[in-house]
Amino acid sequence: MTGSRTSEAPFVYEELVGRWEGLREGAPVRYDEQRKTWLVTDHENVAQVLSDPKAFSSDFSGLTPTQEDFEVFRQGNFVGMDPPRHRTLRALVSQGFTPRVVTDLEPRIHAITEELLDAVDDQDQFDAVDALAYPLPIIVIAELLGIPVSDRPLFQEWATTLFGGDDLGDMLDMADIERALKAIAPTVREMNGYFLDHIRHHRKNPGDDLTSKLIGAEAEGTRLSDQEIVGFVALLLVAGHITTTALLGNALLCFDRHPDTVAPLRADPGLLPRTAEEVLRFLPPFPELGRRTTREVELSGAVIPADALVTAHLGAANRDRARFADAGTFDPARDPNPHLTFGHGIHFCFGAPLARLEARIALRLLFDRFSDLAVADRDAVVTQNPAVIVGARHLPLRVRRAPRRTAG
Repeated sequence: MTGSRTSEAPFVYEELVGRWEGLREGAPVRYDEQRKTWLVTDHENVAQVLSDPKAFSSDFSGLTPTQEDFEVFRQGNFVGMDPPRHRTLRALVSQGFTPRVVTDLEPRIHAITEELLDAVDDQDQFDAVDALAYPLPIIVIAELLGIPVSDRPLFQEWATTLFGGDDLGDMLDMADIERALKAIAPTVREMNGYFLDHIRHHRKNPGDDLTSKLIGAEAEGTRLSDQEIVGFVALLLVAGHITTTALLGNALLCFDRHPDTVAPLRADPGLLPRTAEEVLRFLPPFPELGRRTTREVELSGAVIPADALVTAHLGAANRDRARFADAGTFDPARDPNPHLTFGHGIHFCFGAPLARLEARIALRLLFDRFSDLAVADRDAVVTQNPAVIVGARHLPLRVRRAPRRTAG
C-alpha cells in the first residue's frame, strides 16, 4: 500500500482503538454501572476468566433474555456450554473436523482465491469484502459441509442479520440483547429449517463431506442429534466465515494505516502468519467475551459476586503493556504474540486453524498479484457495529497489478 489516497480521513478504527486503550487506565477488574457487568481488561485476568469454566460459566441461563427459536438453535452450539456437555460435543465434532481436514483444504483455498481475484482482474478498483473477504470463507465452508455454494446469497443475508447490529448501541446492554434476539428470531427459524433439511438429506445420502462425518461420529455410545448438528453446522458456516472476512478486511485496513509495514512482507512472505496474528491482536473481530460467575470470585482484589455478568475485554487485554512490548504499535513481526483473540482454555476457537490458513493464502496471493494495494477512499469504508463485530462491510481497494511472470 504505497499509492496516494483519494482521502486523508482518519483511520476508521481510530476512535475504537482509543477507547480500548482508555479501558486500560482504570482498575483491571471493575464494575461497569452503565452496562451492569464486571469489566476485566488486563491479559492475566482475562486469561484466567476464559480458562476457568468452573468459576466463569459460558451458560447464561436465567441471567440474559431468551428467545424460543434461538434456544432450540443453541443445542449444538458448544460455545455457550460448560463441561461435561461441552467436552462431549466438542469431542464428537472433532472426529469430523480434524487438523488433517483443514490442512487438506489448502490447495482448494488457493484455487478459490485465484478464481475470485481473476473475476476482478480487469478492474483497477474493487470492494475487497465483496470480491474476496466474504466469498472465500463461505465457499470453503459450504463445500466442506456439502452445502450448495449457490445458496451463498442466503448465507450472506443471514450473516448480515445476525452480525449487522445497525439498530443496536455501540455498547450492548440487556435491552440491546433482548431487542437483538427478537429481531433475529425469524432468521434463526429459517436457518434451523434449512440446516435440518440439509442434515436429513445427508442421512439418506451420506458422502465424504463434513456433515456426513458428523452424522456418523460416535463417542462412548453417544451420537449427535440432528438439532445438535444444526447448531454446530450453523456456527461453522455463519460465525466461522465472518471471522475470516473480518480478519482479511482488518489486515488491509492495518496495512493502510501502517504502509511502512508492507514492503518487508512483500520481501519475506514467511512473515505473513505472524502478520495475521498481529492483525488479530490489534483488531480482534469479537473484542468482548461474556461469562457468568458460578460463585463469588476474587480477581485482583475485586470481589465479584455469584451469578454476575463478567465481560472479558480482549481488545484491552491485547494491549496490556505488561504482556506486550510497544502494545499500541502494529508490528507484523511480533513474536511471541500471546493474544487472546481466539480465546483461551476449553473454548479456544474451533475454527482458528482454518481462519489462519485462509488469511495466509489470501494475503500471499494479494501481494503476488498486485504491486500496490491502497484503500481507495477512507470515507467510503463502511464498518460493522463494533459492539457486534469489528470488521469492514465495504472496503474499496485501488490496485496496481504486478508484472506477469513469463516462463523461461
